[in-house]
Amino acid sequence: NNSSVFLTKYRTCRRQVRECSGEAGHHEGMSSDDELTPAEVNEFQKSKDNVLEDSRKVFEDVHTDFCDIRKILLKFQEWKEKFPDSYCDAYISFCLPKLLNLLIRVQLINWNPLEQNFKELEEMSWFRAIEEFSDANTVSESK
Repeated sequence: NNSSVFLTKYRTCRRQVRECSGEAGHHEGMSSDDELTPAEVNEFQKSKDNVLEDSRKVFEDVHTDFCDIRKILLKFQEWKEKFPDSYCDAYISFCLPKLLNLLIRVQLINWNPLEQNFKELEEMSWFRAIEEFSDANTVSESK
């Protein structure tokens, strides 16, 4: 990749200049080369805001029974309790991750574990809903 070769040469050149000038205080991995300019920060924020706005519109025309993970899992739980053979024959345990994937990804668009005040996964409503569903399955299987 040409850009990585250029960047490596540029950093090597800067390191040599620092060494020749006797500049102290430089710490490896703390290069200002990786810092974003204010224009880049603004552009990133605009792009992020656009993505978040678009993500809010993804399910605006979908009935809440089909875009709320808790409600979806309740339907599957009812199916499993009323028609266990049919539920088993449909391999639902294999289908649920694929079904819930999009719903979870939309909710995680703005999640950033590197931020100081990020929300733990275990605190998110979709996580608790899946956990409750899993617990209900464990209880019903033990019966």
